[in-house]
Amino acid sequence: MGRTLAEILDAAARGKFPPPDGTTTVVAQPSHRDAGVIAFTAHSVVFTDEDPLWVRTALASLDCDELAGTMNPRFLAALLSRTGRATDTIDLLTVAASLPGELPLELREVADPDHPRVLRARKRRDDVRVWAADGGVVILGRGVAGRWETAIEVDEGARHRGLGRALATAARHLVPAGEPVWSQQAAGNARSVRAFQAAGFRPVGAEALLIAS
Repeated sequence: MGRTLAEILDAAARGKFPPPDGTTTVVAQPSHRDAGVIAFTAHSVVFTDEDPLWVRTALASLDCDELAGTMNPRFLAALLSRTGRATDTIDLLTVAASLPGELPLELREVADPDHPRVLRARKRRDDVRVWAADGGVVILGRGVAGRWETAIEVDEGARHRGLGRALATAARHLVPAGEPVWSQQAAGNARSVRAFQAAGFRPVGAEALLIAS
């Protein structure tokens, strides 16, 4: 298994996951911006600059299934308090390979977008680029550990027509050749989960990102 978060993510994108041995790996943050937890199958990765001994002590104090410890609300609350950070939710983490060929729909790149989703993306990603379609947008940028990340937004009036799936598929064409593209979906956002899985994104784990104040 890789020794850095980037190495662990690169391996997971290729289908090589940490051993399902019920343990937790603690690695350094890849940047000041990016800290959090990724839970793979029976193996978690906590990426933080906090003392690994503190992480392990906090996990050992929980009265819960060991496999669920890193995503237990009490552990996450303790980690947030310790780091002085905030979080939004626990997301489903998905990944897909890049695709060659033509885009599945017509897109136009937006030079200076003011869409709320785009403004939010720029706080959490570098090199953000945005493309608009009739009824939606697709966002691409460098996120956690430098990975390519995408997000989409579909206007309410354009829903239930396959646009979300087409936008998510487009992201696979827009990412550089040979690079995986990652996306997070809130577990309760069933429409988004279905759209990304229909576009070929496969689930690899759960992720909780800690946002710097």
